[in-house]
Amino acid sequence: MVGILAFHGYQGEALLSWPLTIVGTESGLVVLPLAALVGALLAALFGAICLRTSGIHFIMITLAFAQMLFFLLVSLERYGGEDGLTLWERSVVPGIDLNDPLIFYYFCLAILLLFLWLAQRVVASRFGMVLRGCRQNERRMRALGYATYRYRLAAFTLAGAGAGLAGALIANQTEFVSPSLLHWTRSGEILAMVILGGLGTLYGPVFGAAALLLLEDQLSSYSEHWMIPLGLLLVGVALYARRGLYGLLAGLRAGDG
Repeated sequence: MVGILAFHGYQGEALLSWPLTIVGTESGLVVLPLAALVGALLAALFGAICLRTSGIHFIMITLAFAQMLFFLLVSLERYGGEDGLTLWERSVVPGIDLNDPLIFYYFCLAILLLFLWLAQRVVASRFGMVLRGCRQNERRMRALGYATYRYRLAAFTLAGAGAGLAGALIANQTEFVSPSLLHWTRSGEILAMVILGGLGTLYGPVFGAAALLLLEDQLSSYSEHWMIPLGLLLVGVALYARRGLYGLLAGLRAGDG
């Protein structure tokens, strides 16, 4: 949405004129919430189908939908197609110069902390307790009278909103939008971050993302085959450290206590 709205803003034309009028813009107060909204709507649409499956079937169908969107964007030649779109500048937020790298970093950090705080509130709520119950034994939760499908769909939609907002931020960070952001390999990279940081934890993926990016940077400086040791590390974490780096840090803290 950031790239498309910016493109129409450069052209001075509307993106939609019916049933709603949506004009092109570079305003961060518009594009960031709109990106989260579109992400939520797509997640609700796809989740209504994906959540009827489980296990490997769930993984495959979500990757299939991602590939469908990837090829859709590749076919949109007006928006650059496979070559993507280049942004002339970052989104405009009143009182904040996002073109300054340091200010943009703290802007993203503030959004991350706010999102983590909101996620923590959700986990601690009754809604979050039902989700944890579904993860442990969904059949029992259904027997207790909970509409587990609706709860899971709501969680899927919230995750889609977060992904949409993250996509808007990375588009601003790189000042470039490419269909490759929807390729299945990007999903695999995010999954690796979650595994490395800790499955089933709130803060684990943050540690996993930082660790994976640092490992990629350091290992790639030694060898062009850096993916081999990284893959072995991920296998080791999956087998012997189910809660990843977050679980290790939590264990060390408990031991010190």
